[in-house]
Amino acid sequence: MTRFINLQIVINDEQSFFLHENIMSAFSGRLKKIIRKQKRKPQIEDSIIELNDFPGGPDGFEQVSRFCYNHGRAKITVSNVSLLYCCAFFLGMTEKASTNNLLKQTEKFLEGMFYWSWGDIIMSLRSCEPFFSYADSYGLIQKLIFALLAKIAQNSDTNFIASSSSSSSPVTSFGFRFSSTSKASPDPASPCTKSGKDWWFDELTNLGPKIIEKIIRNLGAYGDQNNSFTLTRFILHYLKSRPQGSSSSSKYEYSGLADTAVHGVILVGKTKFSCGKLFWVLRLVSGFNLSKDYRAGLERLIGENLDEATVDDLLVSGHNRGVYDVNLVIRLIRVFVNGEEVDSQKMKKLGRLIDKYLREISPDQNLNISKFLAVAESLPDSSRDCFDGVYRAIDFYLQSHPTLSFEDRSKLCRCLNYEKLSFEASKELAKNPRIPPNVSVQALISQQSKVPQNGFLYQRTPNGSHGKNSHGHMVLFNDNTMDSSSLSSSSESFSEGTEDMKLNLQKMQCRVVELEKACKEMKGQMSKLVRHNTGISTPFYNGTLPRFC
Repeated sequence: MTRFINLQIVINDEQSFFLHENIMSAFSGRLKKIIRKQKRKPQIEDSIIELNDFPGGPDGFEQVSRFCYNHGRAKITVSNVSLLYCCAFFLGMTEKASTNNLLKQTEKFLEGMFYWSWGDIIMSLRSCEPFFSYADSYGLIQKLIFALLAKIAQNSDTNFIASSSSSSSPVTSFGFRFSSTSKASPDPASPCTKSGKDWWFDELTNLGPKIIEKIIRNLGAYGDQNNSFTLTRFILHYLKSRPQGSSSSSKYEYSGLADTAVHGVILVGKTKFSCGKLFWVLRLVSGFNLSKDYRAGLERLIGENLDEATVDDLLVSGHNRGVYDVNLVIRLIRVFVNGEEVDSQKMKKLGRLIDKYLREISPDQNLNISKFLAVAESLPDSSRDCFDGVYRAIDFYLQSHPTLSFEDRSKLCRCLNYEKLSFEASKELAKNPRIPPNVSVQALISQQSKVPQNGFLYQRTPNGSHGKNSHGHMVLFNDNTMDSSSLSSSSESFSEGTEDMKLNLQKMQCRVVELEKACKEMKGQMSKLVRHNTGISTPFYNGTLPRFC
């Protein structure tokens, strides 16, 4: 047995091959050199050679071994030529080792790649992915990419620009059409007839990120060099086809492509992308380790046009705590508000949008009060003609967070501008048991200017008390007379709108009495809250109600 097997080769610490050293060294200059060195050590009878990082692993070495044992013959195909080419380079299977060498045979086969079909080129490129670093350093990736670009140019209207003085010269920018003297020929089997001018978009999604990045680099459009809208669209299409649940190490492979795409998006801006489409881009590239600078640039572009967004656009999934990425929306609002010469109508349009957004995110159990207030208060007061939307959002939040303390509920209401609440909203707020009593009273007081001023006052009893009759209910009377007949006669002279206002105010009076009683029971705690949070003096809660006129 030792007569025919005197060499053991361990490939990548995975598999051992038992061979004859003369057969292998006859075709491999590298193995011949290693064996000679080992022969200088007389104590070693059989040679053991360890080859690490061998291209293609044990499968690649097995194909090489078959070539050697078959007297320098092998069946070379599109599917295995890339592997055999890299193995031949690795083992030094060149003219120096044998005239019938593997490297020469594979090179001759690769010379016809410009006549391969589109599918053959894609297959050969994909086969390089397990040993990409070798295929790239040996120049094979470059050759296959040139053949690929030639096919695209020959089978579509897409142009490319290249400085093709040699096969190793990089393509400088997107826009070159291979000349009629190019070796590439039209491919009748190309899928271009099925998918239109961008047929190659779907076809290239079968390739790994390293090869796609190499293609973009060869086109001279990588990173901040990307000025092609077509390439920008392609990269976005490619990233869309990638799995979003990849590991962080896998996502890092796409980082450069994500940056390149965003640079192209920022370059064309609103001329090619609507606000909704920009949000789509942001959602897409956020999953591929987009760099901070490019993310900031994309957010700035979105923020400048935030008034054109919809509520669905703003509902970006949160990556940490919370259902939604509220911090993102806050940053976008700041960009818009801090913009130069912001139109007042656009600002009010954004105000209405943010109020709707607040209602949507209110049920989120991980949304704390500070974050809610940060969104609500991120816009200036002038952005809202009415604060009814903010009140509705607060009410939704209180319904979804029933265990909030009195202090937290009072804090939540600080973003309300009571003067800009409609009368109906103020009435609803006053009756809302989830709203703290001190806030309800403030809302009622703010409506004084909206109550009809036609002499209607709270009834003052002889002992000086305000607004209560013998049954403890508040009533209204006309300051010109105290009798009921005069009141009825006077009331008939008011318009229908004034009568409705009067009726609404009377319905609110019972609620105010209840609030007054609740305030009394709160004693010192309520007094402290009133002094610091509402600015209403303590004596107000000692049994005396303010006048509403």
